[in-house]
Amino acid sequence: MRVLITTDTIGGVWTFTQELAAGLLERANDVLLVSFGREASAAQQQQCDVLGRQFGRRFRYVATEVPLEWMERNERAFEDGARLLEREAAAFAPEMVHSNQFCYGALDVSVAKVVTAHSDVLSWARACRKDPLENTSWLQRYVAHVQAGLSGADAVVAPTRWMMDAVADSFALPACRAVIPNGRSVAAEFERARVLRAVTAGRLWDEAKGISILSDVKSSVPVAIAGDFSHESSERAANLGNARFVGQLSETEMLGLLGESAIYLCLSVYEPFGLAALEAARCGCAVIARDIASLQEVWEDGALFFNTAEELAGLLGRMARDAQFLEGARRRSFERSQYFSRERMVEKYCRLFQKVKAGQARAEHVA
Repeated sequence: MRVLITTDTIGGVWTFTQELAAGLLERANDVLLVSFGREASAAQQQQCDVLGRQFGRRFRYVATEVPLEWMERNERAFEDGARLLEREAAAFAPEMVHSNQFCYGALDVSVAKVVTAHSDVLSWARACRKDPLENTSWLQRYVAHVQAGLSGADAVVAPTRWMMDAVADSFALPACRAVIPNGRSVAAEFERARVLRAVTAGRLWDEAKGISILSDVKSSVPVAIAGDFSHESSERAANLGNARFVGQLSETEMLGLLGESAIYLCLSVYEPFGLAALEAARCGCAVIARDIASLQEVWEDGALFFNTAEELAGLLGRMARDAQFLEGARRRSFERSQYFSRERMVEKYCRLFQKVKAGQARAEHVA
């Protein structure tokens, strides 16, 4: 099958599409990957260069800086992106369009379209803000883009049941819906010696990541925070207790840090899936996660959950005192992470693509 995939260069969607593209290529599919949002980093371009060398003409990457539908300047986000995608589709002749932005479900193409809902602004606001978002022209455009894309899609996918329900709370969805958990191909590492250190990752200025809770956590366990701190609002969270900032790390650097550390903190108040926690668990870290429905769905008994800074401090303290408790937590997280493999994810997407292409995916199902 020839699959046109859209991605963005801002966050976890990039990682997801790299895994999906590689898995599809390994199964003898052809892939055209088109990115939006901002210029690809050198590391991102290198990842695509590797796929190009490995799979030759069966893979092609097109980088653009067309804004994403949720960005502030979204006046022409759909129009500019659609024009480019329709031009690329005419040359590539895809049999399937898989969009990882909502709006491109409305593309004017003659093939089936699948949209994956990784997150959305309205569910983010419900989780992160006390007051509703102001009904600005920007928000109106965003809502219109999302609904048009969902209305034009043949199927919608979400990585958790929670995320599917969250989108359905705000938008009308197509009849065909599938919950397909994300997957990672990070090499499993459990037995390696560990430093008693907790790691967390996220954009410090994004309240969804919940990193500010660390200012109230009293613990002797050192915490390393990896992520983008360039936004001006990051200065407000400069005092975060026993934590140090390690900056924005490359994938190799981040996996190296996780492979040496014992604990990962998933502090998010809004997390439709949580790829960073999955990577950490596959690297052998115990996962401590905020007690929210989406993370409960993903981790079940594979993580330890907290609601307050005091509960988080208590878990860290027990891990520092009790090596057996820490070892058991690490093993449960590691074992749970093995379910979320790239192979399983790609297999489910392939089955869905074939059903949608054949016109057989008529009703809701869980892949």
